[in-house]
Amino acid sequence: MAKSLKVTLVKSPVCQVKEDQTKTAKALGLKKIGDSKVHPDNESVRGMIFKIKHLLKVEEEK
Repeated sequence: MAKSLKVTLVKSPVCQVKEDQTKTAKALGLKKIGDSKVHPDNESVRGMIFKIKHLLKVEEEK
């Protein structure tokens, strides 16, 4: 079974970050603080998470 990552937005990406980081949060499906989504654990998702890691909490799921 493939691993997955639960990504939760803990800080707002609105005013304090660059526009591309705001778009990355939206591409992950995170709109408001507290939103969580489950994504497959692959290189593209890991790259998006790395770009905005200061705004996220990431948990590994099985």
